Amino acid sequence: MDPLLLTLVAGLVGLALGVTGMAAFRASEVQRLRLLYEDEPSLPDGAAEVLSIIGRAYVIVDAIDGVVRASPAAYAFGLVRGHTVVHSELLDLTARVRRDGVIEQQQLELARGPLGQGTIVVQVRVAALGAEYILILADDRTEITRTEEIRNDFVANVSHELKTPVGAISLLAEAIDDAAEDEVAVRRFAQRMHKESGRLSALVQDIIELSRLQGADVVRRGKPVDINSVVAEAVDRNKLPAESKQIDIVVGGSVSVPVHGDRDLLMTAFRNLIDNAIRYSPEGTRVGVGLRSRDGLVQVSVTDQGVGITPEEQERIFERFYRIDAARSRQTGGTGLGLSIVKHVVSNHGGEVTVWSQPGQGSTFTVRLPEMEVAVDDDAAANSSASGDGTAPSAERKPGRKGSSAAHEQGVKA
Repeated sequence: MDPLLLTLVAGLVGLALGVTGMAAFRASEVQRLRLLYEDEPSLPDGAAEVLSIIGRAYVIVDAIDGVVRASPAAYAFGLVRGHTVVHSELLDLTARVRRDGVIEQQQLELARGPLGQGTIVVQVRVAALGAEYILILADDRTEITRTEEIRNDFVANVSHELKTPVGAISLLAEAIDDAAEDEVAVRRFAQRMHKESGRLSALVQDIIELSRLQGADVVRRGKPVDINSVVAEAVDRNKLPAESKQIDIVVGGSVSVPVHGDRDLLMTAFRNLIDNAIRYSPEGTRVGVGLRSRDGLVQVSVTDQGVGITPEEQERIFERFYRIDAARSRQTGGTGLGLSIVKHVVSNHGGEVTVWSQPGQGSTFTVRLPEMEVAVDDDAAANSSASGDGTAPSAERKPGRKGSSAAHEQGVKA
């Protein structure tokens, strides 16, 4: 065969193979892009707009219960962490809806936060959303369900506690009237009356604080809170009582991640903890306040050098109006509500407060709060802004992402 003709044939064959290869490559790219597009989570038409205005926490999960989208309130309630539904009770409901195709509705009491100490009561409604997804709607019913039981024991305790200083002031007023001509006795009774009125004022103030706590909606009204500045203010508010007993307040450490909550309530909790440490510390000692972050938790510890607390009493010190030593509490001006306020505030923020103490070795109270979840998806932020709901961005699931976890750390003495 003519060499020129052979070369021409070979060139035509090579060109044909090249064109075929390019066509195959282009078809492969189109197929790959189509598959990627089909794998991206997509909601039924209009679903995103409806969810943005319903005013409830919501979570959308796929066929394997992976979180496709969740509202900021769902993260604040502790229903979702990262891209994972936290509670097995919710997953049981989604499994039933997926199996039976029937809408499920229940009221559940769920652990709030990674520590499991605080709880939240939610009315949950679970339904299918299109062919692929399950929608979880949650409405916070915590305060409504707890108000009645709180009211009953609170009224009984308050009426009993108010009787003591009011009765004392009444008797002292009579004693002053009877001893009007005895200047020394009048002065002594007046001093006692001043002390009892101060105790009454402190009790009323604590009752107001506790009442304000029970009406606070930390989840919906909370904001990022810098714990460093909160603790600094709490220390500053306790400087005068500390100086009167020549007690040094020493602060160490810092945290870099904020928590989600109410700054004023958190400041009240830490002020009460430091005030409690000062009240029960001997003169000329030291109160230590330590801050640190660990395993997704912000930790604040308050350590005193007081007489300590027995294991039996540690079980009850966070109860309202409970006093370890009633006579000593009257002497120090304690109302029995300070630690109850601390526990209520911390629980409302999804955290826990623990105590380590031994008689004769002082006490350490440790508050642990979950660090604030940050937005995990820039596209979700853009979608949320476009929806016009005015809230923080929801999270959309991306392949390869896993939820965060936090370990429960036992309290030890600082």
